[in-house]
Amino acid sequence: MNNNFITGIYPGTFDPVTFGHIDIIIRASHIVNKLIVSVAENKHKKPFFDLDERKKMILDSLNEVDTNNCIIDVVGFNNLLVEHAKKCDAKVIIRGL
Repeated sequence: MNNNFITGIYPGTFDPVTFGHIDIIIRASHIVNKLIVSVAENKHKKPFFDLDERKKMILDSLNEVDTNNCIIDVVGFNNLLVEHAKKCDAKVIIRGL
């Protein structure tokens, strides 16, 4: 990949995914070339939906959305965010308020 290719991570529990999450994904797709939506396993929070259900909900929600030709991957993770970001070679972490 060239030096101008930017990979970003958008971490969260997404339990469940909301219109706000989708809005952030759409906005992030305009500033990165690849966005990794990283769904935290975090069993301490006792999520209502399991990891696979949350990943599927995100993928289903993105079916009809224009993501500006950004590559979007939806993955689960259960380690520290910094370790996950290094593993994914991410240069940017996306967060919303």
